[in-house]
Amino acid sequence: MKLLKAAVVFVLAPTLTPAFDPLSVSVMVGGAVMAWHLFSSDSWLKCRFQECCKKNSTVNFTALKAQLDNRLFGQHLAKDVVLKAVLGFSNNPSPKKPLMLSLHGWAGTGKNFLSQILAEQVHPAGLRSKFVHLFLATLHFPHHDQVKLYKEQLQNWIRGNVSACPSSVFIFDEMDKMHPGVIDAIKPFLDYYEEVDGVSYRKAIFIFLSNAGGDLINKAAFDFWSSGKHREDIQLKDLEPLLSVGVFNNKNSGLWHSSIIDRNLVDYFVPFLPLEHRHVKMCVRAEMAARGYAVDEKIVQAVADEMTYFPKEQKIFSDKGCKTVQAKLDIHEDFVMRDMKSRV
Repeated sequence: MKLLKAAVVFVLAPTLTPAFDPLSVSVMVGGAVMAWHLFSSDSWLKCRFQECCKKNSTVNFTALKAQLDNRLFGQHLAKDVVLKAVLGFSNNPSPKKPLMLSLHGWAGTGKNFLSQILAEQVHPAGLRSKFVHLFLATLHFPHHDQVKLYKEQLQNWIRGNVSACPSSVFIFDEMDKMHPGVIDAIKPFLDYYEEVDGVSYRKAIFIFLSNAGGDLINKAAFDFWSSGKHREDIQLKDLEPLLSVGVFNNKNSGLWHSSIIDRNLVDYFVPFLPLEHRHVKMCVRAEMAARGYAVDEKIVQAVADEMTYFPKEQKIFSDKGCKTVQAKLDIHEDFVMRDMKSRV
């Protein structure tokens, strides 16, 4: 804008620039206008040097599917639901409301992982992006006697960031530890309004992560196993109603009696199934590959065997999912490095 004003000065006040002939003035004006366009808020040149909000971009379905297939294990339901939800939302030029996903399951099953993958597809910098916002209940909303303040701060934060970037992503982790009532502050932004106080939230994405409902999901998975059914036969309709009611009535959940659920503003309750021994081995292989190690099946087996499983008698599901795979693999790192050196 300053450059444009400077150009206007040259045009309106020729007496101030007696040394310039008309051709020079035209060149300077043209250069000033071009510079202003090149460095305006969403210009391609500016966006080469700093992150810009992708207001009208669509999510690459093929890339998202490949990321989920290669990095998220044992979660056929979560993959299918999220792919369909994100594809439909991304391809809709005028959605009626923001996309609202609520991910549920025990620790280590992949909830954080999936939210990070999704954030990276919307904004390539992922959690490092200034358009992706992560809230931790125990860090950002720790005191139950400050719920009113938290609600006000949360509304202001979301309003300001969506004003700057309509496709902002908001991730709320530890929803099971959030004080009831806090999250209801964002209810107006999730509803079917074209605008709220002059701001449209319909292109934003909101993701809740919670351990609440994990017991219900684990029981359903165990019942399928006990009846001889394949876990891949579990469908969303088998779990989603249980989750929505269970979370709504769970006093230890940030969604306890929440108007967000009461108003049916959650698009999908996404269940994350407990991981079996074979899934833990997939996690170990992926971690070894990510570290640049050759996959050694003996070490894969050893790491998977060191995990603890439930129920106590059958030992089917990992009680920490893949959460401690990295730490377990660290213990075996000396053996891995020694084996790699012996092959050189």
